[in-house]
Amino acid sequence: MTVPPAGAGLRFAAALSTTADTRQAVEEVCSQAAEQLGSPADLAMAFVSHHHGPPFAPLDTEITRRTQARVLLGCTGESIVGGAREVEDGPAISLWLARLPGVSVEPMHLNFERTPEGGTIVGWPDDLPAHWPTGSALLMLAEPFSFPADLLLERLNEDQPGVPVLGGMASGAHGPGENRLLLGDRELGGNFERDRGAVAVLLHGAVQIRAVVSQGCRPIGRHFVVTKADKNVILELSGKPALQQLQEIFDTLPDRDRQLVQRGLHVGLVTNEYQDKFQRGDFLVRNCVGADPQAGAIAIGDFVRPGQTVQFHVRDEDTADEDLRELLAAATSANAATAGALLFTCNGRGTRLFSQPNHDAAAVSAALGNVPLAGFFAQGELGPIGGKNFLHGFTASVALFSAGE
Repeated sequence: MTVPPAGAGLRFAAALSTTADTRQAVEEVCSQAAEQLGSPADLAMAFVSHHHGPPFAPLDTEITRRTQARVLLGCTGESIVGGAREVEDGPAISLWLARLPGVSVEPMHLNFERTPEGGTIVGWPDDLPAHWPTGSALLMLAEPFSFPADLLLERLNEDQPGVPVLGGMASGAHGPGENRLLLGDRELGGNFERDRGAVAVLLHGAVQIRAVVSQGCRPIGRHFVVTKADKNVILELSGKPALQQLQEIFDTLPDRDRQLVQRGLHVGLVTNEYQDKFQRGDFLVRNCVGADPQAGAIAIGDFVRPGQTVQFHVRDEDTADEDLRELLAAATSANAATAGALLFTCNGRGTRLFSQPNHDAAAVSAALGNVPLAGFFAQGELGPIGGKNFLHGFTASVALFSAGE
C-alpha cells in the first residue's frame, strides 16, 4: 500500500467520448482528461458501453499508458454518464481521473469461492489491516452474474462498520461472460477469471468521501410493525393481514397515489428503530414482488422479521426528482466544497423513468457546479442507508469527493 505525498491538493478531471471507433474514443478521453488533470493520475475510473466490444482487451492497457494512472478501475455499462450527459443509446467511453496526494489507494480483485460452509470472498490484499482506518471508503464495481455483492456488504457491515461502499454492478449483458471489469493493465488469468468477481479500491487519508443515496420513493399511509413473517413474506402488520392493512391505506389515498400503487408498490424497512418519527431517508426501500390474497400476505425483495417497522412507498418521476435534489442540497450545504463526483444510477432510471433525458447527471452537475463527473447505469447500485451498506435497485448512488483533514 503506497501513499503519494501531499502536494497541491486534490484534483479531478473527466472526459466523455461518443465516437464509435474505440481507439479514437480512448485517445479523446485520455488526452482531454489528462490535459485537465495536468499530472499523472493516482486513480482512473473508466466506464465503457458495449458498443466498444468485445473484445475490450486494449482499453485498460491504453488508458493506463496514456494517463499514467497508478490504479485503474472500470466496467461496462448499458448506458454511460459523462458530465451532465447520459448516453443511453450509443457508443460511449467516460473517463474520470483523480490526483489524490496524501491518500492511500489500495486496489483489489475479489472473487466468490464456494466452501463446505457456503462460500467466502477471496482476493483481499495481504497488507490490509484488520480494522480499516477511520474515514476509509471502498469504491467497487462488480459483475452481477458471478459475484454476490449482498454477501460482501453484509460481511463489511459487520467487520468494518461505518465504512461506506459505493459503486455498482456492471450492466448491459444478457448473460455470463458478456460484462467486463477493468483493473489496471495486468492480466488476471483467462478471460472468464478476468471478467468475473469484483474490482475495488480502498481509499483513506486526505480525502473526504460522502455518499448521496437517492431511492426515489416517498412513504404513504402510516408505518406498521411486522407481527408475523416468513423469510421475505410479510403475513401480518400490526396484528392484521398485510393485504388488509394495505387495502385500508389504499382506500384513503388520492387518485394519483392509487395509480402509483397499482403501477408498482414498494415497502420501506426502517434502518434505525431507535427513533420517535420516521421520514423519507429512514427507510431501506424494497420492491413488492408478489401477493397471496388468500393468506393476505405480501412478498418483498428482501428478508423481513417480526418486530421490524415498515411503511408502504410509491415511486414516480416527480418523487425521484425531488428526492435526489433534496439529498444533494443537504449533502452540499454544510460540507466542504465537492471537487469531483461519481454517479452510479439504475438502468431503470434515465428515460425509462424521467420524461427528459440526462436527469440524474444533470441534477448532480447542477448541484455541484459542474465538477468532474463520470459514471454509468448499473444493474444494482451500492451505497449506505442509515450507516449500513446495501445493494439497491432504481436508485442513484453518488460519491462526493472533497479535501479531508
